[in-house]
Amino acid sequence: MKLVIIGSVAAGTSVAAKARRNNEEAQITIYDRDYDISYSGCGIPYYVGGEVESRDDLTPRDAAFFKKRYNIDVMTRHNVTSVDKDAKTVTVENLETGDTFTDSYDVLVLATGATSIIPPIPGVKSDNVFPIRNIQHAEATRSFVDSTDPKHATIIGAGFIGLEMAEQLKLRGVDVTIIERVPQVMPPLDKDMACRVEEHLEKNGIELMLGETVTELVGDGHVERVITESGKAIETDLVILSVGVRPNVELAMNMGIKLGETGAIAVNERMETNIPDVYAAGDVAESFSIVTGKPIWRPLGSTANKMGRTAGDVITGGHLEHRGILGTGIFKVFGLAVAQTGLSEKEARELGYDIEVLHNTKPDKPAYMGGKDMTIKAVADRATRQLLGVQIVGFEGVDKRIDVFVTAITLKAKVDDLFHLDLAYAPPFSTTKDPVMYTGMVLANSIDKAARLITPAELQRRIDAGEDLQIIDTRKASQFEKACVDCAVNIPLGNLREAAKDMDKNKPTVVYCNGGVTGNAAQNVLRNLGFTDVYNLSGGNKNYQLFKKYGN
Repeated sequence: MKLVIIGSVAAGTSVAAKARRNNEEAQITIYDRDYDISYSGCGIPYYVGGEVESRDDLTPRDAAFFKKRYNIDVMTRHNVTSVDKDAKTVTVENLETGDTFTDSYDVLVLATGATSIIPPIPGVKSDNVFPIRNIQHAEATRSFVDSTDPKHATIIGAGFIGLEMAEQLKLRGVDVTIIERVPQVMPPLDKDMACRVEEHLEKNGIELMLGETVTELVGDGHVERVITESGKAIETDLVILSVGVRPNVELAMNMGIKLGETGAIAVNERMETNIPDVYAAGDVAESFSIVTGKPIWRPLGSTANKMGRTAGDVITGGHLEHRGILGTGIFKVFGLAVAQTGLSEKEARELGYDIEVLHNTKPDKPAYMGGKDMTIKAVADRATRQLLGVQIVGFEGVDKRIDVFVTAITLKAKVDDLFHLDLAYAPPFSTTKDPVMYTGMVLANSIDKAARLITPAELQRRIDAGEDLQIIDTRKASQFEKACVDCAVNIPLGNLREAAKDMDKNKPTVVYCNGGVTGNAAQNVLRNLGFTDVYNLSGGNKNYQLFKKYGN
């Protein structure tokens, strides 16, 4: 069998390696138009910032490695310009010599990846404007920063790479402005979680211009000012483009390969396209959501590796199948970890789910061991009691918790199951009732209407509608005076039983504290005293004040 693979980063090399492990006789050739193979694109910001010292750390394997270890021919700087699917041939241009030749295949894999989106704005081709996608981009950006010592950088786009680049440049002493056309950072997050990231960025000296669109980069071949649609002008020395990527599907389209609704190549669970003996894997290929079963496209190295391994196995007679993804992602900015998996609240509502929403703020371990608060936002389906998605913002232990939630969602666990997980506990690592367990317990109680939750958005909607509510702040008077929920009255928990004698037990009642624990205790008191309609404010006053400050 003659296997030809187009693309040599995460997916392409995974296809080749798995195919070779299964079949020693196959002739395997990889063509790639780039200089580097199997590199860590996600590590580029840390190379630009100097946290990763050498580019070799991002490119640990080269063509010689694959030839020696796997007997695979990797041809860099070779661009496949066309494919004849009937003759099963590819036309290849050697980008170093300009020569063109034809190669044949029995099986073809498209692992052509994705390309940075370059917005069509004046000045975008200036010498101090850099996309961040491959090793050449990394080298050019770091070289520019090293040699010119810029004082200010403008980053267009507030996704993973944009925020990581902001951190790394700031740590190098460069002032940073981030411009994002959506009115929040990290558009995939719900606004009430993104605002926590925004607050942290601003505390660390990052200027945010959200809901703004760049219209022009002013300068004679070298950007000096960035102009936005609202007329703002930012003096700058460096521009980073981080507005997203798109799948490289041009070759596929010319072959007649079907694209999915996301714009990436449509494949089945075996990574097969609509053309016999042609497979696709990695950032160029479409996946599907484990939660909804609907097509989803999330260009991540972890997904590309799984897709590549699956394709390599299937091609050589194996039985692996791609089982879909949750769109899990995590990143760190100025020490704050931000993670998400599954559906956001916004997505779940748009898809028509009847959902329960929890904001759970808990320390990752006991305070006496240096525990720091993390906020978990969890979304569950009331009908099936299954988790739909989770977002976490915190300083420590975020990766551990998001991975537990990923496992639970993948295995269709119900929220009730989370409390019963036998999670590892010792004071240096966790609390006795881990935040994961607490999340499941509170969601289950709310779905059962034993201890119902209300989000800040829903509470504010009901307040603005003029609904007659009893809103009780159960904190100390000094805390109440600093910041409280609109229309709330202050009744500390210790006074609540006596005060309840003069309250209407049938009127909708909302209780809250700072984070939710004391609010839950107050909710239980009132329920046991015969109050019929009592809610605990999800995430407490801290969550409500963030909602009021940043909107939703």
